[in-house]
Amino acid sequence: MLRTINVLRFFAVATLVSFLMGCAATQVAISKRELDVQTKTSTAIFVDPVARDKRTVYLDIRSGVMEFDRRAFKQFVKEQFAQNDNGYKIIDDPERAHFHMSVYVLNLEKASPTAAEAALRAGFVGDVAAGATAGALMNSGNSYRGAAMGGLLAAGASTVANAFVKDVTYMLVADVQIKEKTRKGVIVRKDSQISAKISDAGSSTQRVSEATNRKEYRTRIVTTANKVNLKLEEARDLMFKKTAYAMAGFF
Repeated sequence: MLRTINVLRFFAVATLVSFLMGCAATQVAISKRELDVQTKTSTAIFVDPVARDKRTVYLDIRSGVMEFDRRAFKQFVKEQFAQNDNGYKIIDDPERAHFHMSVYVLNLEKASPTAAEAALRAGFVGDVAAGATAGALMNSGNSYRGAAMGGLLAAGASTVANAFVKDVTYMLVADVQIKEKTRKGVIVRKDSQISAKISDAGSSTQRVSEATNRKEYRTRIVTTANKVNLKLEEARDLMFKKTAYAMAGFF
């Protein structure tokens, strides 16, 4: 009789744990049912105002990320500039353009919100434990066995729930460099140090000094998309549009 009661108690707690796991998955599904896309910039860029005939930008977009569609992204940037009421436009002649905007996309992948925050700060450049507690409570006569059983139960319930409900975040990280022609007679001196590992035995450092007629601005743009069971294809266009909007907003 006592054994039957313990078995009934076991299944009662098992049902409760499964229900709680299901509730957690349901809460995620409800709270993250709408696509949420956010764009943040590590540093604001303020280019100098210029005459209307100088409001020209040469755009260079590069990336080593296979999932990144450079052609589609470039089209979004062009559209945002076309809608910009400040009169700036994209042209295909780097010699004639007053501004050069170089964009390198480093990431377009699944990530955690903390990873996105870390990328932005960097700038340019316990299911089993819960189940163990439930198992120990339902079988005080053999707490080790009950804890192990409860741990497996909770882990199993969580696995089943998570198989159908996933809180997914995609992250796009783009480093942006803008070069602006200086006024006549103004020369910019640029000093650079380049360090590279040449072998397991050592590294090489290069120091470069040059005079140029362009000022540089640098920043990083991080765009995140979040939704339950999100697929990249669903979020890509809006992520591209918001990132492009941020870039056009520098002008």
